[in-house]
Amino acid sequence: MEAYLFVLFVGLLAGAISGVIGTGSSIMLLPVLVITYGPKQAVPIMALAAIMANVSRAFAWRNEIDWKAWAAYSVTGVPAAAIGARTLLALPASAVDAALGLFFLVMIPARRWMNARQLRIRWWQLSAAGAAIGFLTGLVLSTGPLSVPAFTSYGLTKGAFLSTEAASSLALYISKAVMFRELGALSPAILAQGAIVGASLMAGTFLAKRLVQRMSMISFRFVLDILLLISGVSLLWTAVR
Repeated sequence: MEAYLFVLFVGLLAGAISGVIGTGSSIMLLPVLVITYGPKQAVPIMALAAIMANVSRAFAWRNEIDWKAWAAYSVTGVPAAAIGARTLLALPASAVDAALGLFFLVMIPARRWMNARQLRIRWWQLSAAGAAIGFLTGLVLSTGPLSVPAFTSYGLTKGAFLSTEAASSLALYISKAVMFRELGALSPAILAQGAIVGASLMAGTFLAKRLVQRMSMISFRFVLDILLLISGVSLLWTAVR
């Protein structure tokens, strides 16, 4: 029971943070879920919870969704996410932990490199990014540190960014969940656990909406790097112990 309560508390906090900076829920929750349930169960649970979290974030900012950007990103990202999910389930548990941990750590310098160059992309480049990020989303679950600069480089900010990124991620996570179901990785227990974790993320998302306008980009980048560092180290520790 204590483990469940801790997961719910982290879920509420993660939902609030992701509601402010557009990412972070998976980065915070995944290490907790891996320790509690193991990597093979944690990834499908987080995928279901992410669907619920992105529904709430997209709904909270529904009037600001850029549907052209959503279409460009999702049309390639959806099939790529399914392929990534299929690849993930074929890997051993320790490899999943190590891949997730290394990915989070690599994202710290990679995100800073992308931000430093202030890249600007067109819709077709956003579509290409959707394919690459979609596959990684299926494989390593959390690619917010990549999708954030992709959408901001397209020119989206604040409400438009939060809503469009959430709607696009929703499409990718649904594709991933469907693949998990087809491969028999969504048992009734995992469905229930995903719903519980997702509910805590949704609650945190709506609590955070009022903070979006107040958070500076410096604070956003600092919070994101800290989340990546802690999660990456904890997942690598789980993989080698």
